[in-house]
Amino acid sequence: MGNSLKIDLHLHSVISDGSDTPSEILAHVKRAEIGLFSITDHDAIKSCETMREVWKVGNPHFLSGVEFSCKDEEGQYHILGYGYDPESESIEQVVHEGHNYRMRKCIARLDFLKSEYQIDFPADEVEALLALNNPGKPHLGNLMVKYGYAATKEDAIFNYINNVQFESEYVRPEDAIEGILNAGGITVLAHPSYGNGDQIIVGGQMEERLERLIGFGLQGVEAYYSGFTEKLQEEMLYLADRYDLYVTAGSDYHGKNKLIAIGDTNLGDVSEAVPGLQRFLQDVTITL
Repeated sequence: MGNSLKIDLHLHSVISDGSDTPSEILAHVKRAEIGLFSITDHDAIKSCETMREVWKVGNPHFLSGVEFSCKDEEGQYHILGYGYDPESESIEQVVHEGHNYRMRKCIARLDFLKSEYQIDFPADEVEALLALNNPGKPHLGNLMVKYGYAATKEDAIFNYINNVQFESEYVRPEDAIEGILNAGGITVLAHPSYGNGDQIIVGGQMEERLERLIGFGLQGVEAYYSGFTEKLQEEMLYLADRYDLYVTAGSDYHGKNKLIAIGDTNLGDVSEAVPGLQRFLQDVTITL
């Protein structure tokens, strides 16, 4: 890979809460002239298997990816993993744990909506929802819109679904980081400045969060991100340099489920990138 390269290392497929299949994402990536991409589905690595089946020589480079939804006593975190061995038992264990949490939360949300708001769905819709790889709040929100219980998916999530909270049904950040590292991957904190909901973490609080996660083995931050203001990006680039962290760039593309375009990372190409991203590209293991 040369120095002039467009990348997008944060994409979601139907395997989690995106609207596109991995094959469709590959097609979009090619049209956007992106040279390196990664599908980072929530708590799932099935995209690696699918990409091995559809990828062809001459296609953009593919990097194994995942985004674990984590929580502990100090807050919530999304931990990205890159370049891991998808057949490693350590990554499979974390995926299995995350999937089980997601299934239990989905069932609990269905029960909550029925008991608190008398929101109920046909049995075949519930069966289809639970048959998804990783059903989450967006899937349930879309179902509420379909049956007229909410005006929009956002309305469904923020005014209904989020009213049931879970304290322990999450992968712990140290477990996600350990699983990625033991699988030969690189660990990165996704959209670091964003905490829970509308929370924005900056300054000393951001440094405390980073230092804690670095203690677990965190190696990088997603400093180039579609949702960052220039100020947030500058802070993350500064902190990445200060703590000698890798830097990555991602759009957080979800297809039709979010108004974000593939390649919208606030980074032109890697020739413009900071040393932390250059080091990441040198050190990470390209899957395909």
